[in-house]
Amino acid sequence: MAQKSIKRPENIDASFFVDESCIDCDTCRWMAPSVYDQVKGKSAVIKEPQTDAEKKAAMQALISCPTASIGYTGTEIDIKAVQNTFPILIEDNVYHCGYHSEQSFGATSYFIQREAGNVLVDSPRFTKALVDKLEAMGGIKYMFLTHKDDIADHQKFHDHFGCQRIIHKYEFCDRIPAAEIVIEHEYHSKIDDAEDELVMIYSPGHTRGHMLLNYKKQFLFSGDHISYSKKLNQLIAWKDYCWSWDKQIESVEKLIEYYWAWLLPGHGRRIKAHPEAYKLHIESCVEWMKLQ
Repeated sequence: MAQKSIKRPENIDASFFVDESCIDCDTCRWMAPSVYDQVKGKSAVIKEPQTDAEKKAAMQALISCPTASIGYTGTEIDIKAVQNTFPILIEDNVYHCGYHSEQSFGATSYFIQREAGNVLVDSPRFTKALVDKLEAMGGIKYMFLTHKDDIADHQKFHDHFGCQRIIHKYEFCDRIPAAEIVIEHEYHSKIDDAEDELVMIYSPGHTRGHMLLNYKKQFLFSGDHISYSKKLNQLIAWKDYCWSWDKQIESVEKLIEYYWAWLLPGHGRRIKAHPEAYKLHIESCVEWMKLQ
């Protein structure tokens, strides 16, 4: 719970505030950009939310904060009502889980609701409010883990839902020494034979066994591989957090083969591309990466 005693002085006087426990993960800033911003290296409240949409987004960010660094001193907003908005619909049958975990440095987790079996992409915090909603939406058949950094409460979700965890063998570590479906090859493949295909894309770079998930050629779940940069207005990768930058560049170049409309990363900002524009996004990203 956020503490007023360590409230950041960079906050304006508002019903919401950010305290010094903030880890600068960026979650609140992209979830409610009109209310939160980066000030002196961490998040701070820059505006009192006015509209119903702003108030809901500000509270959704509070609930999602991985370190509980956001506080609310008002009484107007019904926190339980906002909890019921999770998971948050992005488009079609794809959702943002919220409830980011400090174990994953605030990485974003997603939920795909489908007739052939629901999919959890990376792991959020295991919280009763979210678990109850996911149960009501049909549970979880697969948990696709892009890489070892964003696994958070994978064991709790597996134990509760009996879901099959999917991860590349190169990503095994102390926090995940085994899984139900282990990918051993270094090429793309489908998770199952359902018509709304789920294609796993081997994408080493950030880590040796990093994988992406392409759903219906519309949604590309990119883990910590690439994301959109608001500052640069293009896709980027992180050279300072990389197992092999050369492999990272190669992996990004290969994404030119995979159509997507939505890029949904674990870290960084999401983007929806105009039809056929994804190639330009990838080409620009590769050019930028080669200059780093």
